[in-house]
Amino acid sequence: MSRRHTSLRAALAGIALTALALTGCAASGTPSGEETTASADEGYITPGKLTIATGDIAYEPYVVNDDPASGEGFEAAIAYAIADELGFAPEDVEWVRTSFEAAIAPGPKNFDFNIQQYTITDERKQAVDFSSPYYSASQAVVAINGGAADGVDTIDGLKGLTLGAMAGSTSAQTIEEVIQPDVDPLLYASNEDAVAAFNAGQFDAFVIDLPTAYLATALYIDNSYIVGELPAGGVADEWGVVLAKDSPLTERVSAAIDTLRDNGTLAEITDEWLGAGQGVTLLQ
Repeated sequence: MSRRHTSLRAALAGIALTALALTGCAASGTPSGEETTASADEGYITPGKLTIATGDIAYEPYVVNDDPASGEGFEAAIAYAIADELGFAPEDVEWVRTSFEAAIAPGPKNFDFNIQQYTITDERKQAVDFSSPYYSASQAVVAINGGAADGVDTIDGLKGLTLGAMAGSTSAQTIEEVIQPDVDPLLYASNEDAVAAFNAGQFDAFVIDLPTAYLATALYIDNSYIVGELPAGGVADEWGVVLAKDSPLTERVSAAIDTLRDNGTLAEITDEWLGAGQGVTLLQ
């Protein structure tokens, strides 16, 4: 853990028991002392452990060095803050990996919750549960210096370009509903596939959430820049953690996130890991 997250966890320790008492009563009606002992009938995958999932490959700024157990990165830090609110010490957190689509498909899960930039949608709620939102993201357009999108500064200027995004994502929906391009976009199974195709020159501009766009232009898409931020599409891009459908943990996890929002912890984590993306032009 970073020094900052260690101190943050220490600061939260004084309120953790109170938060546990509140979430325990709200979720199960059991005394707070029982809530801290995870057991199979409380809905946890492994008694005494909190099993959290993230992507097969977890990218910055969400997870640093693809190592969620470090607690470094926006979603890794939030995951451990949630764990703390639920009464789990860091050493009692176990990580597993899933693909983006597999985690939101119907059926049993190998995790207690999954944190992987999932937008909360009514369609997805038919197959899985979502917590309260921990972040509201906007979409952005990334282009290559000197490429077909160079000089574009309006949404109309994007319409004649070949755009790329991950299939089934808010980015893809934003292309359809906000940009309404004249050319069919190229959609990929994952953001990793889209990045590889973009680097190979297969499309002109990449639509992706703003935090990832900021990092991508700095680190892993060569000679790129952010064209601008896009207005919201037909769905609010609020991110929640995914749980199994009708999970007994959903209310407890939501209560933990609500506490983190109310006490300022979510804002602090967001400022630390995503604050650099501020000030991008909103495209009209």
